[in-house]
Amino acid sequence: MNLGRPHPLLVALDILIVAFLIYRLFAMIRGTRASQMFIGLIVIVIASVAAQWLHLEALSWLVASVKTVWLILFVILFQPELRALLTHIGQNRLLRALIRVGESGVAGEVLRAVEEMSERRRGALIVIERDMGLRNFVETGTPLEARVSAELLETIFTPPGPLHDGAAIIRGDEIVAAGCILPLSDSKDLPGYVGTRHRAALGLAEETDAAVIVVSEESGAVSVARKGEIRLRLDSGQLRSELAAIFTPGSEDSPPEPEQSGQGA
Repeated sequence: MNLGRPHPLLVALDILIVAFLIYRLFAMIRGTRASQMFIGLIVIVIASVAAQWLHLEALSWLVASVKTVWLILFVILFQPELRALLTHIGQNRLLRALIRVGESGVAGEVLRAVEEMSERRRGALIVIERDMGLRNFVETGTPLEARVSAELLETIFTPPGPLHDGAAIIRGDEIVAAGCILPLSDSKDLPGYVGTRHRAALGLAEETDAAVIVVSEESGAVSVARKGEIRLRLDSGQLRSELAAIFTPGSEDSPPEPEQSGQGA
């Protein structure tokens, strides 16, 4: 057995993985104050490697002495960014399919809440984040980071609560924020009877890959916007089909056809 130098392909793979992780982390913190500190740490790491190659004994000793401090400092400084990076990796559609992450529980809770609010004619706007991050929209609302449950969703959208007019955003199995503001669609194809919630749902679906569920306050009708289209006034079977497509990892179903018939929104 060869216990000498590793195979060149393994070395290249090792470098690619590290480079990818560094790139993703920097991409997430670019434009923030943390990006400057990140660049500073990269410079220090490069200096330490150069010191070892050039046999600079004093500098190498100094670098070795503060290695543990570096690690602790890195974790403290970049805790939010590291958490966001790990969340992004965990939400990757391929990875979720490989490890069989089941989200049927979340779909069931959302379905129960939507059906209950539809029956009571309680307006709601529920966003399910998919591959594209929604940090900009999350930051417009109130952070919750609470596990998804039908009861919590119904509570959020119960007037006159302070969060019932905005959108609740679901990431994985958590409601990360509520009372969020979404962009309004300028589409001329929407029927005149739809309200602001429907335009906000379609607006987000046009800009991102998120799926948005709308419950009309006037009629209790349920609509779903995704892939740049909106399906209006879904019945129970259609709603279940939409939720199955939304929460199924690797789903490659075709974009929904817009439905604009019916009375009331």
